[in-house]
Amino acid sequence: MRNRVIATGAATLVMALGLSACGGDGGSDSEGGGKTIKLVAADYGDKASNASKVYWEGVAKEFEAANKDYKVDVEVINWNDIDAKVKTMIQTGDEPDLLQTGGYADKVADDLLYEAKDVLSPETQKLIIPAFAKAGEVKGTQYGIPFVSSARVMFYNKDVLKKAGVAEAPKTWDEVAATAQKIKDKKAADTPYALPLGPEEAQGETMMWELGNGGGYTDESGKYTINSPQNVETFQWLQDNLVKKGLTYENPASTDRKTAFADFAAGKVGMLNGHPSLVSMAKEGKVDYGVAPIPGKDGALDSTLGVADWMMAFKDGGAEQEGVKKFLDFTYQKKMLEFDEMYNLLPVTTDALETMQSNGKHADLEPFFGALEGAKFYPLGDTSWDAVSAEIKKTGGKAAQEDPKPILDALQKAAEDAQAKAK
Repeated sequence: MRNRVIATGAATLVMALGLSACGGDGGSDSEGGGKTIKLVAADYGDKASNASKVYWEGVAKEFEAANKDYKVDVEVINWNDIDAKVKTMIQTGDEPDLLQTGGYADKVADDLLYEAKDVLSPETQKLIIPAFAKAGEVKGTQYGIPFVSSARVMFYNKDVLKKAGVAEAPKTWDEVAATAQKIKDKKAADTPYALPLGPEEAQGETMMWELGNGGGYTDESGKYTINSPQNVETFQWLQDNLVKKGLTYENPASTDRKTAFADFAAGKVGMLNGHPSLVSMAKEGKVDYGVAPIPGKDGALDSTLGVADWMMAFKDGGAEQEGVKKFLDFTYQKKMLEFDEMYNLLPVTTDALETMQSNGKHADLEPFFGALEGAKFYPLGDTSWDAVSAEIKKTGGKAAQEDPKPILDALQKAAEDAQAKAK
């Protein structure tokens, strides 16, 4: 999620991954004579004390104690370097056995990964929340194994709404516009509704609004529908009812999510869409916040945007397949709750979800738990999505300030070209 789950604003949790070296199709020998499993893992910590290296080294130590024939080699690298380093590893034939990062489809396209069923036991597969397991599929086959997740809800500043004379959070687009106008009239906040459509995550904010009008990026067959009538209408509504009326940022297309989140945590924003990291930011800023389902054109959404980070297993890694399966089963069956609670993240396994819902430690995440099962995802299984997402980040936000039709038409053509090239 490079995000996406947490990477944003003043409370950004920095991410990274780790790599190590070993060779031979049968697995290399460690100093103790065991076979080495190379793990590249993302770092979700923001300081040494909560670095993911601490978590993974603990997992490795426990796994090695229970499986004397194996050693797990872990190194941590930050998110800014992940793409380049993994690309180099692949180009030089030094793939890890396991990689935990933000995306998997490009590696499927190059036939680098095991299918999930080949490296997970049936018991572990049953633990994965179905919506997230399906999001890990390419053409009906699962390769991406979800590791952590996120869902989105609407946040609102209770004091701002009270000052504006609004009793409850809006449920429809028209109510959003009406509430934002009251906030502006009463000067209750600098920015009534924060609409970040800048390059940091324009694809996320866009999809949340499109879902509210029955739109989205693709149809059920996987064909891109970026310039659908519903999506054009969505951006025209945003332009006419929020942007032109001065109810959001002056230039949403150049405003990033980190700015919106920081402004909300500083008490400067009335409403915005957000994910779990905004909870801690709001608390740190002493903002009395509330959350509600994301408003849609005709009513609150019963499903919302879901985002996940992924684990994947390389076929050409050095360790034997059985060792990789043993390690993944150990991690997913015994250690996922520890990771989720370490960072207050949303789980991807049913047992961790049940525990976090019932142990009384995560009341602030309750609204997000309820959104997981019905979450909607980017077309992650389409190998063209990374290129399409990059184009949306660059130009998509302009559709809220200019004529949306030609902008979405251009994005549609770029998406169709990318999809054709990927095939």
